[in-house]
Amino acid sequence: MTDDRLQRLWTPHRMAYVAGGENNPVGDGPDGCPFCRSQDRPDDEVNIVVRGEHVFVLLNLYPYNSGHLMVCPKRHVADYTDLTPGETAELASFTQKSMRALRAAQQPHGFNIGMNQGSAAGAGIAAHLHQHIVPRWSGDANFMPIVGQTKVIPQLLPETRKLLVEAWAALD
Repeated sequence: MTDDRLQRLWTPHRMAYVAGGENNPVGDGPDGCPFCRSQDRPDDEVNIVVRGEHVFVLLNLYPYNSGHLMVCPKRHVADYTDLTPGETAELASFTQKSMRALRAAQQPHGFNIGMNQGSAAGAGIAAHLHQHIVPRWSGDANFMPIVGQTKVIPQLLPETRKLLVEAWAALD
């Protein structure tokens, strides 16, 4: 075994995702899609923050930062250009509301917002469109991802979800 001088921080909870567990897509259809399957489960089980008419907002199970949200159409659709006008409008509106809720709950200094279209562009679940909203803080890009090859998330997902559900409700 070679000594690469890297220290290891073990994250066995990610193995279900890496090995193709229950959170991975199976094929391109809605039956194998984790976003489609999550819609039939209780919000607190799948970390859904809010549901709209055309879209829903949920926490990313493998977040880049605490509060990493995704806005997903309810319909199983892969490409942004295939959204209906109603889906497009609600996706935009829920992105704005998500930013407001995150500001109220976590006071981030900025955001990364975007979507990866297709697996070649980095989409982990390419068959179901989703927009990422990643809150950012000055200094959050520290040495851990570079030196420790890991990301530190300071809050458990259920705690983050509770704060965001409350913040979202206060917006209405």
